[in-house]
Amino acid sequence: MTVSCGPAPLPGAPVGGWHRRVWALAGPIMLSNLSTPLLGAVDTAVVGRLPDAAYIGGVAVGAIVFNFLYWGFGFLRMGTTGFTAQAFGAGDADELRATLARPLILATGLGLMLIVLQAPIGWLAFSLMDASAGVEGFALTYFDIRIWSAPAALINYALLGWLLGTQRTRAMLLLQVTLNGINIVLDIVFVVGLGWGIEGVALASVIAEFIAAALGLAIVARALRRAGGGWDRARLIRRDRLVALFRVNVDIFLRTLSLIFAFAYFTAKGAVLGDVTLAANAILMHLQAFMAYGLDGFAHAAEILTGGAVGARSRTAFRQAVWVSTVWALGLAVVIAAAYGLAGPAIIRLFTVLPEVRAVAVDLLPWMVVSPLVSVWSFLLDGIFIGATRTGAMRNAMALSVLAYLAACALLIPALGNDGLWLAFMIFMAARAVSLGAAYPRLERAVTAPAR
Repeated sequence: MTVSCGPAPLPGAPVGGWHRRVWALAGPIMLSNLSTPLLGAVDTAVVGRLPDAAYIGGVAVGAIVFNFLYWGFGFLRMGTTGFTAQAFGAGDADELRATLARPLILATGLGLMLIVLQAPIGWLAFSLMDASAGVEGFALTYFDIRIWSAPAALINYALLGWLLGTQRTRAMLLLQVTLNGINIVLDIVFVVGLGWGIEGVALASVIAEFIAAALGLAIVARALRRAGGGWDRARLIRRDRLVALFRVNVDIFLRTLSLIFAFAYFTAKGAVLGDVTLAANAILMHLQAFMAYGLDGFAHAAEILTGGAVGARSRTAFRQAVWVSTVWALGLAVVIAAAYGLAGPAIIRLFTVLPEVRAVAVDLLPWMVVSPLVSVWSFLLDGIFIGATRTGAMRNAMALSVLAYLAACALLIPALGNDGLWLAFMIFMAARAVSLGAAYPRLERAVTAPAR
């Protein structure tokens, strides 16, 4: 069944109209996204009040493990958004239901699998981390508790992807703020109030994920009633749709694993340099996360609008979405760079009371000034390629970028220490942008203008 599911791309719309559309999507997404690094910051801040830098390192290392596990299944969000946006742009209500059901079934199965395999996963993950005994002990405690959130966490990825693809960014904002708000409150209650330490941080995440999953399912059920259409088992298991879903998910899975490997490698190299350096790098990575989630507002707007343009077969709409999203993303990158340059030391003081960690983090601040101007391009291009479901190019670009990053680490860390590690990370972000930028002209040519 094909119906009008919402606003279609506007090929001939004035540029001013596109500015409003991008902000209507990006604004709620940015607010939603910023709640996630705020949660990470609170995790670090509450354990930063404890009397040992190993607590901060334990949360950082434990979070990296879950980045592998959960971000590794990020295709449940990204792939869902691309396919849903295209069905939304085409006005196909039946396919909208299918684009939700497929990833929800997959998310539930994968989440249960992670719980069953938690022992070998934990052994493998921590055997690869070269952290101190104190840091590893805290990280293992965190892992043993938080792994039970796996089904809910992956279901939330699928729900967020579907809400993004249908341009329901306010509902996404509600879901993310609920998830991270409950997590933050429980962090403070469990760690500061009850003194549960690392255990409290992990348990707060588990409870929040399940509450958010229940809320998200209620939100999408209501949205489906309004969208119309019906459940079609034959459509759900159509071979071409399943093949396309498998292809996109595998591409994004490989791309995401490569990305998380790069971040894990960064954390592991920092751990070798000592607990203080590891803690300082973890604080700056929170600043990187604040920047990334803010800029991702425009990347997600581009993702939604370019996906809709592909579904509507409008090259004009595609180009307008890309152009307007780029203008605003670059402007925000400049603002963030200036904010870190001016307020960076004050921000760092909010994270920890340990003077030695503060001193190292402040010395590293120039990297946070450079990072938004380097990183913005890869974030935006990621959104464009996800919306168009051209994930093979993303997979290949990420593989090349990781190779450049490893080579840079091998050359720069022995000579420059931790500054060499940060320089290699900047090279990694730049390589992502250059490699995807080289593939962009072909992507644009593939978007077919509608027949007149």
